[in-house]
Amino acid sequence: MAVKNRYTINFPAHMARCEANYWLLLKLMPDSAVQDTWKFAVGREPQHWQMQIAITERMRYTITVEITRRDAMDNRWLQMPTLTVRLYHDAAIAEVLAWEQHRRLEVRYDYPNRRMYQADEKAQFNEFLGEWLNLCLGQGRVLEAVSLPLK
Repeated sequence: MAVKNRYTINFPAHMARCEANYWLLLKLMPDSAVQDTWKFAVGREPQHWQMQIAITERMRYTITVEITRRDAMDNRWLQMPTLTVRLYHDAAIAEVLAWEQHRRLEVRYDYPNRRMYQADEKAQFNEFLGEWLNLCLGQGRVLEAVSLPLK
């Protein structure tokens, strides 16, 4: 019987993904020192969806945001999970903390497990976040007027 190797975390790749997610989020959240919510549309009319990033917690070195997708049609088959993401300003990283009712993601899970999470569940969600943020930056447009201070 072959022994299956336990999943090991590629720490440099994980930190690189979290760092990239941090900078992508900052691009989507201009003036986060005073503003709490950003809404934008992604895709082309009439088949676009609305994304919202909302700050839910501010601390000295961190910001916690909730990222949601809202469709005009409310199509339950194509729902994006609501992601809770924490931005660590001192380390310049952003990491997925939770999605929907799933809290306290572990870095590694033994498989099989009670909730049937994949061994690399947290890494997959951080990768998913990066892909969504890149899509939003590439195809998104703001839905509200943005005024940036003149320098």
